[in-house]
Amino acid sequence: MLRTVLFLSCLVPLCPSPAVAEGVLFVLDQSQLPFDLGPGARANSPANVRNAPSQFPNSAGNRANAAGAPGNAPSNSANAPGGANAVYTPDGDYAGYAVQAGGALNLFSAGGRRVAYQPAGGHTKSLFSIQGQWCGTVSRDATGGHAFGMTLECARRVFD
Repeated sequence: MLRTVLFLSCLVPLCPSPAVAEGVLFVLDQSQLPFDLGPGARANSPANVRNAPSQFPNSAGNRANAAGAPGNAPSNSANAPGGANAVYTPDGDYAGYAVQAGGALNLFSAGGRRVAYQPAGGHTKSLFSIQGQWCGTVSRDATGGHAFGMTLECARRVFD
């Protein structure tokens, strides 16, 4: 576990982003992750029912996860560039925003499309696509900021 924490905490300082950024999004190589962060671990598996997009706390049908909810809207100043929920690339480009709502941590594109979520319940550090595919991992630092390590395929969805 200590190796996992060190792995993710070492990545965040290497990712320059604006000081007010809530998070940073970077592409990771799944084969380089420790087992306990990858999809092979039971808690992180897409087959684990608690991670399924059909579970109400993770579901797009849960109003708390919808882009139309006032707290999740791209027009909300907290979700805009410079806002508390903003997510940036390592180059400092605005990628989107992340909002904790209804138990799930939701990652939205800059245009307000829900791209991925960390399931409700606190049992996993994994991210999943809205279709339920394993997308990567997320870490929270002491100030509440997030580091989103995503597979290339999932990171591309943020920019589609």
